[in-house]
Amino acid sequence: MLGLSALLTVAAALPIEAQAPRAAAPYTVLTAAGRRDLGAATVGDQEMLRLDEIAALLQLVVREDRAGNALTVSKGTNTVVLSLDQGLASIGGRIVSLPAAPVRDGGRWLVPPDAVSRAFALVAGVRIDLRKASRLIVLGDLRVPRVTVRQEPAGPGTRVTIDISPRAAYTVSHEPRRLLVRIEADGLDVGAISAGGGLVQAITASEPATVAISLDKGFGSFRASTVPIDAASLRLVIDLMAPGSPTPPLAGLPRAQPQQPAPPPITEAPPADAAASLLPAAMPGIRTLVLDPGHGGDELGTRGSNGTLEKDLTLDVARRLKNLLESRLGIRVILTRDDDRLVPLDERASIANNNKADLFISLHANSSPNADAKGAEVFYLSLDGLNDEARKMAETSQSKPLATFGGGSRDIDLILWDMAQARHLAESSVFAGIIEEELRRRVEMSARAIQQAPFRVLVAANMPAVLVEMAFLSNVEQETQLATDAFKNGVVQSLYDAILRYRARVEAQAAGRR
Repeated sequence: MLGLSALLTVAAALPIEAQAPRAAAPYTVLTAAGRRDLGAATVGDQEMLRLDEIAALLQLVVREDRAGNALTVSKGTNTVVLSLDQGLASIGGRIVSLPAAPVRDGGRWLVPPDAVSRAFALVAGVRIDLRKASRLIVLGDLRVPRVTVRQEPAGPGTRVTIDISPRAAYTVSHEPRRLLVRIEADGLDVGAISAGGGLVQAITASEPATVAISLDKGFGSFRASTVPIDAASLRLVIDLMAPGSPTPPLAGLPRAQPQQPAPPPITEAPPADAAASLLPAAMPGIRTLVLDPGHGGDELGTRGSNGTLEKDLTLDVARRLKNLLESRLGIRVILTRDDDRLVPLDERASIANNNKADLFISLHANSSPNADAKGAEVFYLSLDGLNDEARKMAETSQSKPLATFGGGSRDIDLILWDMAQARHLAESSVFAGIIEEELRRRVEMSARAIQQAPFRVLVAANMPAVLVEMAFLSNVEQETQLATDAFKNGVVQSLYDAILRYRARVEAQAAGRR
């Protein structure tokens, strides 16, 4: 773990030189209650947001600590301290880097947008998705896919292409002089729309999640078809045709990957004077995933000889994976803990069950008295093959040592096996196999890369569930590797690829049943 002095040297951003703030376009905050603007300004080259408006939005209390040259931002017992000297925030002893320090603008304070997602989200206890490119802040667990719209000629007609990421179901309906594309989402993150000409007068987006295509008087009919772009996105293609004109071919569309067959195109378009509602098949897949960073609080987990703590590693990797999944796939990702606190084992599975998660991944680092033991391992639940002593322990939910690869033992909590995970063992086995294959591409694997064990944290999970041991902290070489960004990012990318593959498998199976 880096010391504070190293963090100050490596991560801290320099404070902005005193300059008069210049007005900037506001950010849009999207909540379950609707949209609202959040004031913004530019100081030097750095964009800033008004802290008083953020505080009102998140119900935070802001105080200036002149003696400490800092701002304290709190809610209940949670507090973050923002340095006024440099771009650093302190949360429960953890240092978070920011692009710039707060800046005073008359009687109010300005903070960089990153403070909202990196610091205030932890204090407010709510998920905050900052999308700088779109000047959008999504508050809470809302579905807000990114939507891009293009228009191009298609023979005598016009083709409108709408990309939706992550995938979402939609309907296309025809009203007088316009088509409405209603997307099943809480809102849209809409990029620039440049449209007009041909059979299109204009294309606009409206709340909560609708794209409206205004039609020229020469419009006769349309055809809508769906083609997956990749595992995360889909493309809706709408061909607009004049009366009596031939239907343009679907040439030039991306081909569906073998793992994800495209839904059949929607067939014949209705005439201009007929109302129609075209609904593509629902897109099954992995919508919610729970990541479980092992240990936390007083439960340190394994400690390496250089002082590396398992509880810190698992949380770091879980946060990295959450950010990657949410930014690239739009999957809803929930952490069983997002700070240094102890969460009971049974509560971890309950979090996944209560949120109707589609996958559960518990992250750990291994240990063995054999200092040469090394390599990642993937576990899924074992419900049989236990000896009489193990069965007795399971029935009494006691903690006892279980032999591990390389010699020695580690404590494993056991519980009755007739629980929720029983119905998902086959899929858990498949998911574990995919993770093992992807990990093997980037990190060293143990001689027993896939194993079954009666881990209590997996027993009550009502979805495919696995436990991943990233490496052995008891191995000095692996402890050094675990401290590097390269190793942790390799694990994150492997898990990301495994989730992508497993989701494609689920979707392909669903398509085969239709």
